[in-house]
Amino acid sequence: MIYLLAALLPPIGLIVNGQPFAAIFNLVLFVPCLIFGLVFHVLLLVPSAHAVIAVHMKREERRHREIVDAIERHGAPPWYRP
Repeated sequence: MIYLLAALLPPIGLIVNGQPFAAIFNLVLFVPCLIFGLVFHVLLLVPSAHAVIAVHMKREERRHREIVDAIERHGAPPWYRP
């Protein structure tokens, strides 16, 4: 659901995902892309692509943090050999 929001309303999707600085950057990015997007239509996709990539990276960071915390709490799996 957050990916759909990030694709359709990029700054709002980033704010909901907890990334206010990325939302401000996306809003600043949105203005020139809107102006130049009238001539080069592919530029209209840049803010949405930025938002979707930023949301994905944040989710992967959270997932990685959960795995690291679990390993710190419970130790490495028994099959792991350093």
